[in-house]
Amino acid sequence: MLNRIYIRKILFISFLHFLLSITIAFAQKSGTSAKPTKAAKEVSVKEPQALEWYTDLFKVYDISKKTKKPIFAFFTGSDWCGWCKKLQADVFAKQEFITWANKNVVLLELDYPRFKQLPPELMQQNQNLQQTFQISGYPTIWMFNLSKPDTANKFTIDAIGSTGYPQGAEVGNEQKKFLEDVNRLIDAKKNAGTK
Repeated sequence: MLNRIYIRKILFISFLHFLLSITIAFAQKSGTSAKPTKAAKEVSVKEPQALEWYTDLFKVYDISKKTKKPIFAFFTGSDWCGWCKKLQADVFAKQEFITWANKNVVLLELDYPRFKQLPPELMQQNQNLQQTFQISGYPTIWMFNLSKPDTANKFTIDAIGSTGYPQGAEVGNEQKKFLEDVNRLIDAKKNAGTK
């Protein structure tokens, strides 16, 4: 008799397991094959564009030359600089900045980490640019154009100007003040070139 009860319990548990397996299989199948309705497609929000940050000055130079866009160099301490992280969250992550950057500049990230090791050639490049622009604090943004005579192996820098975290910006709208500041730098450079 005890054996019969034991067998019934095993059969009952097996039956429950079977039902559960079928339910899970149906849920997975219906979840992956369901097509969004036309109404769902119309309501979906456009995903924000991403920023493409480069680390190689030569690659940035080539892109800048082809697109005729200035270089936007972000001097940062990625693993220790709180204000750098704040600038990224308050400005660079905002759609208004992303749209502006993709349209107007080529992005160059120059990192000076304390806790991670950069490849030697990248570290040397970044140190050279730090010395060239006399960077003493982070974050610092320099906007500039590069030219390279065919016969020379060095770049000539045409500086547009520099800025940092937007001081005096309205909380939550730091990107607006930042974009005003960088657009003012670009306009001043254009006006100086036309005189």
